[in-house]
Amino acid sequence: MLAPVRAGTRVEALTSDRAWVRAMLDAEAALARAQARAGLISGEAAALIDRTAAALTVDAADLARRSRQSAGPVVPLVTDLRAAVSRAGGEDVARLVHLGATTQDILDTAAMLVATRAVAVITADLDAALALVADLAQRHRTTVMAARTLGQHAVPTTFGLKAAGWLTGLLRTRDRLRALPLPAQLGGAAGTLAALVEATRSEAARSEAAREAARGEAVRGEAAGDASLRVLALVGVYAEELGLAMPLAPWHAERSVIGELGAALSGTARALGKPATDVILMAQTEVGEVAESSQGGSSAMPHKRNPALSVLIRSASFQVPAYAQALAQVGEHERAAGAWQAEWAPLRECLRLTGGAAETAVELVGGLRVFPDRMRANVELTGGRTVSERLAAHLDRDDLRAILDRDGPLDVPPDALDQDAPQDLLDPAGYLGAAPELVDRILAAYRARS
Repeated sequence: MLAPVRAGTRVEALTSDRAWVRAMLDAEAALARAQARAGLISGEAAALIDRTAAALTVDAADLARRSRQSAGPVVPLVTDLRAAVSRAGGEDVARLVHLGATTQDILDTAAMLVATRAVAVITADLDAALALVADLAQRHRTTVMAARTLGQHAVPTTFGLKAAGWLTGLLRTRDRLRALPLPAQLGGAAGTLAALVEATRSEAARSEAAREAARGEAVRGEAAGDASLRVLALVGVYAEELGLAMPLAPWHAERSVIGELGAALSGTARALGKPATDVILMAQTEVGEVAESSQGGSSAMPHKRNPALSVLIRSASFQVPAYAQALAQVGEHERAAGAWQAEWAPLRECLRLTGGAAETAVELVGGLRVFPDRMRANVELTGGRTVSERLAAHLDRDDLRAILDRDGPLDVPPDALDQDAPQDLLDPAGYLGAAPELVDRILAAYRARS
């Protein structure tokens, strides 16, 4: 289905079928390089696997069709990679492809690679949006407008404080995404790393046998505990090769990594949806306090200029939380039958939609037109009613209620005020509370974390 919010964005390209296939091949190549660094396979073998994986081109649609027999794309992909290594003159090396790994190791690692690459772009766009929103907040620190609660005029506020409110949400979600560790996955068939431990012991035994034979001594072999520790170190090397975090343990069946990523993306989409929603309401014909830079055309009404960018962002803010609900479902035993496989598509959509919304937000805020005069005029639509809270501190409540119950705008006569009340009591600019100072405080926090 068409999704204009992500169409043509950088994140869409980074999460394409081709990108996922490339990430799986990158995972296989990194595994070979890590095993060579650990002395499990030769450097020449790892280099051949690495070169072959880098050059291999796989048709994603065909791979998907062949995946039906294994319920996942790794089995046919490994077949293709082994065949390509054999054709490159490494028939003996082909058996070392995917050594000690399982399907979920490669696919989970690929998911983390795709996510890492996409999140880097998302956070960069958030940084750009934050800078633009901070500029809005600074420039309109004291621009008076009506705050609205339940859709109605409440008390006076400033557009700068509204923008600063957007800033706090975006800053929090950007920091959360930045700090989220995305680990590699390597556990073998059932999360015990048994195949790699056995391969490590066998390789150690072969090496030791060759050395001892040369000296005519008996072969002692490597203790199982020593081999296990070497494999745990290998996992760290694997993560390093990929630029991912080192996992505490294999997380095949413990899916909080995916759940936390989904929650962070969901929170980001919601934070982006807030300014979009406010702009939609403020850009209404009868309100006219801001306007987008987009053309906002209508297929039926030539006069319309719809807030198209805001609509796109808001649509993503609704969808991402729904997709995130499908992530990290509880699975059975050491590997889920269906729950894990169900994560792939919604995770990609979470990344794509959030990335599209972030990139669109930069365009929205960067081109936003603000009309302070219209904001002030809208405050005055209800006369002095926006300062009724202030009047309550100076007038008898019964008298104030009688005044407020009059038809039409509030026009308080001078003799209705306490003698000690200032004459400009009804000026909304005089009842902003700590709004400007709150803007300063939020901006200072932003600058400290930029």
